[in-house]
Amino acid sequence: MPSVPPLRPAVFFDRDGVVNVSPGDGYVLRWEDFHFAPGIIEALALCRARGYATILVTSQQGVGKGLMTQAALDDLHTRMQAELAQHGAALDGIYACTHLAGNCTCRKPSAEMIFRGRDEHGLDLTRSWLVGDHDRDIQMAINAGVPRTVRILSHHEPKVTADFTLAETAGLAALLREMLPVV
Repeated sequence: MPSVPPLRPAVFFDRDGVVNVSPGDGYVLRWEDFHFAPGIIEALALCRARGYATILVTSQQGVGKGLMTQAALDDLHTRMQAELAQHGAALDGIYACTHLAGNCTCRKPSAEMIFRGRDEHGLDLTRSWLVGDHDRDIQMAINAGVPRTVRILSHHEPKVTADFTLAETAGLAALLREMLPVV
């Protein structure tokens, strides 16, 4: 009888403000406006090298508002993945809520995107992490039972406590190198 492979832990990443430089209150609508956040490629590659799945969980209501099409968002994510792949840092999964507030069940802080990632990639949430820059990201992790969280400080005053707080993404790889065990 074949053995069942053990579930793998993951590091879940928010996109705007974590994987890429935050557009502020606006939206990244074109590849030309997408810029990787300092140190994020190194952090993603480190997670993968340590045996963690890397999963993007992002709210992209610019699609729901009609500011960009789903095809344009998919193209942006395809280009992002191609660039990350050149550095051994491609994401294992991308989950995006493109709906307007109140029109779905997947909008943060709902745990639905994390649960989809868990189910589709065989993930152990009890050994997983989340990196986000808003209360809704940290609360999503709490709602999903993801026990370790890292907040990248943004222009929003934090009300939900994260396990670790960094001023910017440039310090993320060093924190993960120290805290993330090899699996």
